[in-house]
Amino acid sequence: MGSKKNEVLLSEADSNPEMLNKTVVDTLYKALTHGDTSTVVKLLTSELEWWFHGPPRCHHMMRMLTGESSHTEFRFEVVGECVIAEGWEGAQVYWIHVWTLKDGLIIQFREYFNTWLTVRDVKAAGWDIEHERCTLWQSQPRDLARRSLPGLLLAI
Repeated sequence: MGSKKNEVLLSEADSNPEMLNKTVVDTLYKALTHGDTSTVVKLLTSELEWWFHGPPRCHHMMRMLTGESSHTEFRFEVVGECVIAEGWEGAQVYWIHVWTLKDGLIIQFREYFNTWLTVRDVKAAGWDIEHERCTLWQSQPRDLARRSLPGLLLAI
């Protein structure tokens, strides 16, 4: 994956901040898949804030960065300045990656392992706002009906 191709993709999305954020994160995953470390470095701030929620042996992104893990299927969703990537590896492994971007650069990464995540808007005005309108995004693990996952609320 060439640097010129990345620049073209990013410049096309530049007019729409949400599209730019999604394109940056998608470019990151493609660069990781192809071992394109120069592109990865260009997309991340040098002061990346990294949070992990799960057992120490289950750091999926760390395994992707070190080449220990192959590409996993992910579904992307844009929620404000965040891009959420849901990924599955078999029937029992589920990840959520939450990327926060500023000016087209990834500044924060949160990884949740086998966790039911709800993203809520804490800036919603007034007490009369319905629950559904405050909830911006919820996990969609494929096998939730067959098992229980711990839940977390991410307030943005």
